[in-house]
Amino acid sequence: MNLQQKKSEVFCMGYPVFNTSLDRLPLKSKLLVSTINQYSYCIAEEDAHFKTALLESDVILPDGIGIVLASKWLKKGSIKKIAGADFHEYQLKRLNKINGSCFYLGASNETLKKIQIRLQKEYPNVKIGSYSPPYKVNFTEEDNIKMLEAVNAFEPDVLFVGMTAPKQEKWSHKHKDTINAKIICSIGAVFDFYAGTVKRPNKIWRSLGLEWLGRLLKEPKRMFRRYIYYGVIFAKHLVKAKMNN
Repeated sequence: MNLQQKKSEVFCMGYPVFNTSLDRLPLKSKLLVSTINQYSYCIAEEDAHFKTALLESDVILPDGIGIVLASKWLKKGSIKKIAGADFHEYQLKRLNKINGSCFYLGASNETLKKIQIRLQKEYPNVKIGSYSPPYKVNFTEEDNIKMLEAVNAFEPDVLFVGMTAPKQEKWSHKHKDTINAKIICSIGAVFDFYAGTVKRPNKIWRSLGLEWLGRLLKEPKRMFRRYIYYGVIFAKHLVKAKMNN
């Protein structure tokens, strides 16, 4: 790790978290980008493969107010939240300026079609490709070959992977060396946000650091375990980290 990269990270609860502007992303031939929030942190503590996938990413974005507050409370440094949706928007604007290309791997064909329609209106200079993998817990080798063939035939500047955590991060990490894309990023719910199939809480909620609460109120059954149950688990990890700090 070079000095510049060290300056762009804060080491928080065992993870080097990105803490500068997106226009200062490291320059690499193949950049693996992941995100971390209180839920993914807790799951990674239970799943060694997932933890390895996060730690071996080139960039870990602070996609959650829990990580932002944890860094402040542990006195590790100031971190500004960068959601997967923020990273997605940044890349689309950049690609539109350079007539670049992106590929969406994940979600249903219906969702991918909605993404394509919106993207063509908002970013007409961006070439887009997509592939909907089968909905299953584990992919077969044949599934993986088809997914890789679809991505590599397109050769995107940016590959967006949306298969929910930790599945998407583990898949991206496992296949990084065989993926023909300049940037590989796992952004989960952003596919649904951009397609409009799930509404992201508005800027007021986000500016107050309460995006999680907005999502909980909209989808209480689905989000209760993520935000409440794992919120308590994360708090325990945080207290332990504080005691060992």
